[in-house]
Amino acid sequence: MTSSTEFFEESRQQSRIKSRIVAKYFWAWAHVIVSAMKGRGNRIAYMDLFAGPGKYKDDTPSTPVIVLQTAIKDARLREMLVTLFNDKKLEFATSLQKTIDAIPGIQTLKYKRLVQNGEVGQTIAESFQKTKLIPTLFFVDPWGYKGLSVSLISSVLRNWGCDCVFFFNYNRINAGLNNEMVREHMNDLFGEKRADAIREKLIGLQPDEREALIVEELSLALKELGIAYVLPFTFKSEEGTRTTHHLIFASKHFKGYEIMKEIMAKESSEQEQGIASFAYFAASEKHQMLFEFLRPLSDLEEMLQMHFAGQKLTMYQTYEQHNVGRRYIKINYKKALTKMEADNKIKAEPPAAKRPKRLGEVTFADNVIVTFPGKAKI
Repeated sequence: MTSSTEFFEESRQQSRIKSRIVAKYFWAWAHVIVSAMKGRGNRIAYMDLFAGPGKYKDDTPSTPVIVLQTAIKDARLREMLVTLFNDKKLEFATSLQKTIDAIPGIQTLKYKRLVQNGEVGQTIAESFQKTKLIPTLFFVDPWGYKGLSVSLISSVLRNWGCDCVFFFNYNRINAGLNNEMVREHMNDLFGEKRADAIREKLIGLQPDEREALIVEELSLALKELGIAYVLPFTFKSEEGTRTTHHLIFASKHFKGYEIMKEIMAKESSEQEQGIASFAYFAASEKHQMLFEFLRPLSDLEEMLQMHFAGQKLTMYQTYEQHNVGRRYIKINYKKALTKMEADNKIKAEPPAAKRPKRLGEVTFADNVIVTFPGKAKI
């Protein structure tokens, strides 16, 4: 089994993609939050409790360093960003501090970068429950599973402006669910009652069904805690034959979900009919959240006709009400509605003839009103 130290021996493409996704979201999240604060304070935070040494053996910077480099580029973030980094390995925490101190321009950040060395457990979640946090992007990237729990994520996201991105090591969690030696950790992760239910449901399932069930149950556990928007991004083995882990985004706000979905779509390695893969795997209809992500653009028209029959709403309302839990992004809805209008399956106001063109194609703005034929569902 690979150790956490060996993990930092080299910078893998998967690690670079992970860091890029987090850094891109941090940049977008920070600007949205800063614009929306309006008297709520003058600080935002980035927190990583499993931060690692700051760089790989080949000197490629890891996520904490990339986030700080991103903040240094922006005058407002230099004045507002508070950071908290932690790693239970003293050698990692020491290395991270040295790496951070060597970042060009690091002295331009107003607030000192706090690097701690401690174990992450349920006491952290309990302390967060008692604390009112400033708007925080919370990144949780444990090597295995110890310290990761739905209660930890919920304890942060209960505060305004807080979102979370976390690493879900599917391989080790899949094995750990039926390992009595780590039963306590699995119970912490999912909650004891749900963990026991998962163990029962896993009996007799094929590998792909196990994966779909485990990710689905994690999503449901978060949603039961009021975290409505959960978006997984899957990483496969180098051979592409099996899933190794997921990077999962969790938020209570649609805007964050929308932004992260666009980022993950662009980082996907494959697309089908213009629909990003999000590296998803074959899931059965038993697990609707994951199954819905499999449907290509050719199915979107049919779904929209059925879902919105007899309704009249804007393009943006159509997209906002329908995309959650599906791998479609806004441009996919615009393309589908444009084709549906051309095929006389919907009516749009203003019609195509009165809307501007871009690069020779008719545009479909967010405020275009769409009328779907048929009888509305009661």
